[in-house]
Amino acid sequence: MPPRDPPPTSWHLEPPPDDHPHDLWALGADLEPGTLLAAYRLGLFPMPVGQQLGWFSPPARGIVRLERFRPSRSLRRARRKFEIRVDTAFADVIAGCARPGDPRSWIDDRIEAAYGRLHELRWAHSVEAWDDQGLAGGLYGVEIGGLFAAESMFSARTDASKAAFVSLVERLRAGGEPGLRLLDVQWLTPHLASLGAVEVTRADYRVRLRAAMKLAPAL
Repeated sequence: MPPRDPPPTSWHLEPPPDDHPHDLWALGADLEPGTLLAAYRLGLFPMPVGQQLGWFSPPARGIVRLERFRPSRSLRRARRKFEIRVDTAFADVIAGCARPGDPRSWIDDRIEAAYGRLHELRWAHSVEAWDDQGLAGGLYGVEIGGLFAAESMFSARTDASKAAFVSLVERLRAGGEPGLRLLDVQWLTPHLASLGAVEVTRADYRVRLRAAMKLAPAL
């Protein structure tokens, strides 16, 4: 079933110039589905900044080059440990990613509700790792055309998020044109680097984003 278009945003959104030196670009607007989709199409993503809503576009953007991705032996082993499902427990995945009680978590009630609405419209998806104890971990993100903007992941059992990540890459590659699809992970961290993520400039990201927008979704 294809995603359903929400009403367009009432806000005028603009991306930062390529030489804007900071990750944070703007404050304000809202988390309505139309606003979120318009922002992702411009290379922006939201995170709370105190009580305000911030819009980010890092000058060094973390992505996974799908055409170059080669899972390590440990990743392949992790993938075999779990049953992978898509969109069967979205609310549970985002709740797990929120890490209740962790003061460092940026996923608050506003974020959970907003991405829940996107999921109902089939723009946001969860990739889940299951075992005989139930949901073991997973990730969620937004898919627009050939862009998959991965927002967060969690593990309740060892290697569960890695298994979900490898499965996501497999599914995106199976959608065709892996060299043009864009798996966005926002910022490069040591954990994401171990999964094959690299950094590109904001200008390079925009070129890749425009190309990815022309493709059909894979999930």
